[in-house]
Amino acid sequence: MEALKISGLKKTYKTGTQALKGINLTLEAGSITALLGANGAGKTTLIAILTGLVNKSDGSVCVFEHDIDSDPQAVRSMIGVVPQEFNFNIFEKVEDIVVNQAGYYGVPRDRAKVRTEFLLRELGLWDKRKSVGRTLSGGMKRRLMIARALVHEPRLLLLDEPSAGVDVELRHGMWEFIRKMHAAGTTVIMTTHYLEEAENLCENVVIMKKGEIIKSGAVKVLLRDAKEQSFVVTVVRPTGTEEIIGVSLVDGQSVTDYVQKLAAEGTFVRDIRPKANRLEELFLEVNS
Repeated sequence: MEALKISGLKKTYKTGTQALKGINLTLEAGSITALLGANGAGKTTLIAILTGLVNKSDGSVCVFEHDIDSDPQAVRSMIGVVPQEFNFNIFEKVEDIVVNQAGYYGVPRDRAKVRTEFLLRELGLWDKRKSVGRTLSGGMKRRLMIARALVHEPRLLLLDEPSAGVDVELRHGMWEFIRKMHAAGTTVIMTTHYLEEAENLCENVVIMKKGEIIKSGAVKVLLRDAKEQSFVVTVVRPTGTEEIIGVSLVDGQSVTDYVQKLAAEGTFVRDIRPKANRLEELFLEVNS
């Protein structure tokens, strides 16, 4: 089943700026997708249209076969969104922030309390449930935003820079929670500037540039087809000295040929592995 189907989507603002130039995109239910692009690529406009904050100029958008024009209420009920900016009442208690959000979607209060406890425990916030929002750290506020977005059990979760301002330890904890949501069947679309995050978490990637999709597909396929691959190689020189070097191979060059070349020079390859963030190389390649 298709979680999202976008056809010929355009958006031109009153200033004349064309934010979206007729994009087409289909994402399957249960998938997890990274939406990438430099500032001004159109990512924010796309998310704003999906959430009903911005009206499209042309084209069609369907979320789980519900059209955003003819059935906007159904679409909103199926989407949970975590924006970049914190937009909850900072003087409200953590538990109340999540429970009250459920009320906007018609979730019975008893059910909302059960769901809130589950989410706050999963996100490590249960001990803070009676604290007011303003007392939380930046990482805790980010996790609170995720709990609030999920309280009505949406089928599609939109994450706009979920790791912004979050330290490394909390970031990895958040990754694990997103994986759990995905494993439970939630469709996830996330924007991120941490391309390592996209490579580690996502099955699909969509790269936008100046209002158009310039590359999309399965992460593994796109990385395999990248013109240049980078590796981290640990070698032992003929002198016995061990070194760690970075190697980039372009079309027509193979890892085997490179290893054989080193061996012919008397250099032993102890270890060779892909560079952790190959997606960054692809992103820079298509945006050059």
